[in-house]
Amino acid sequence: MAYQRTFISRDQAQAPFYVGADLGGTGIKVGLVDDLGRSLAWTKVPTEVPKGPEQGAAKIGRAVLDVIAQAGLQPSDVAGVGLGSPGPMDIEQGMLLESPNLVGWENFRLVDAVVANCHLPVSFANDANAAAYGEFWIGCGRDFRSIVMLTLGTGVGGGIILDDHVLDGANSNGGECGHIIIDYRDDARLCGCHQTGHLEAYGSATAVIKRTQEALVAGRASSIAERLARGEQLTPILVGEEAQRGDALALEIVLDTAKYVGVGCVTLIHAIDPVAVVIGGAMTFGGDASPLGRRFIERIREEVRHRAFPVPAERVQIVYATLGGDAGYIGAAGIARLAVKNKAK
Repeated sequence: MAYQRTFISRDQAQAPFYVGADLGGTGIKVGLVDDLGRSLAWTKVPTEVPKGPEQGAAKIGRAVLDVIAQAGLQPSDVAGVGLGSPGPMDIEQGMLLESPNLVGWENFRLVDAVVANCHLPVSFANDANAAAYGEFWIGCGRDFRSIVMLTLGTGVGGGIILDDHVLDGANSNGGECGHIIIDYRDDARLCGCHQTGHLEAYGSATAVIKRTQEALVAGRASSIAERLARGEQLTPILVGEEAQRGDALALEIVLDTAKYVGVGCVTLIHAIDPVAVVIGGAMTFGGDASPLGRRFIERIREEVRHRAFPVPAERVQIVYATLGGDAGYIGAAGIARLAVKNKAK
């Protein structure tokens, strides 16, 4: 079943309260949750990147105050705000560095600017780590002590949560799972980061489109070509639809993608030994609700069983994420909650 956002009332909620903000290149999702991670209010505003980071920070601050008001609360009722942002970033300094999704926002002290607009303490996190923490806190990972999450979309994001600890790393680059190397050859595929051989170059939506185009140019027969000739746009959704209809090339592309993701999972499992690997993002081919989605994740599991050490191969759970696009703001709020509780200790 597809994820559906639900809300509780103020009377049902358990204080203290936290706000999570998920900053993206096109939109900013902001939600208020209670101490159990249940949502009371939510909003989304356009990022409007060309207007610059100061206006962006003001938008985030206004949205934070808006969801607090929506829930019938006062800012003093909120213990903290979590902000998830695309990297690269300097978490300790609360600074954006050079994010390809936020051109013109380079070397900007985003946290200070958001604080100035909402007057609440703000915890900073990589957006993929925030999504991973959301799943760990109240999603599919709530019963696991540790997870690695891969988000399959335009690129491949990642997050690592170990015993309620978000692995940010020494340089705020922890959890960049999409950039582990799965092909060391000199002619390996080029990643969006301009390096070769990374998982993202093979297992992302961008890679699915490129590999499909290459196969069609090489003369492979496929019903995909007929749909493109009718003026449709090549997307992983189209590839998935044709795979479900039995097109051989489309199914090959989908299952090869699963193989590449599985190879990446093996490296992460050997390095981290998590209880579970969570697969999320926009490109899950329907997830558990779809026969193709179930076949996709089972192919990932097969690759892990084939390549990983026997004990983790047998014990690791590979599951789909369950919070959909809300994982980012929920996880960001959870990271703010974690910061408040750690400070109290």
